[in-house]
Amino acid sequence: MRITKVMLMGLLAACVALALALAGCATMKEEAAKPAPARYLSCAVGGKVVTSVAPEAQLVGLECSYKTYDGAKSLAVKVTLKNVSSDDQRFRVNIFLDNGKAVGGLIPRKTKKGLVKPGATAGFTYFFKGQDMPPTGMELIVKAMAK
Repeated sequence: MRITKVMLMGLLAACVALALALAGCATMKEEAAKPAPARYLSCAVGGKVVTSVAPEAQLVGLECSYKTYDGAKSLAVKVTLKNVSSDDQRFRVNIFLDNGKAVGGLIPRKTKKGLVKPGATAGFTYFFKGQDMPPTGMELIVKAMAK
């Protein structure tokens, strides 16, 4: 049986179409593998957020979302503070939920690069591991560290 030019062109066109289809599927798989952007939500159902912020600090942002932390869906609370005093500062942050869970830490976490300069902002994300339901209430306490 003799293969004609028309049959070869048809076979070549089919191979190219198959290659493009497979390349398109590979691109779709890569896009599907990317994590979805974090959706921000209310930090407490009904807006029951109580804040107590030191006079040296100003609460610039309080954002809540769900992210994976240590393999578990967890509540992520991003706290952003501004230093409104005339001195370099370090802040202690404590977050308490109505269900008894609590987290806390320091901003800045390490002082190797210095403290928060006057007028500058700094933040950190705190995780409530395994907290996959929105809290009914939250208390945020920010204190300035003594020098």
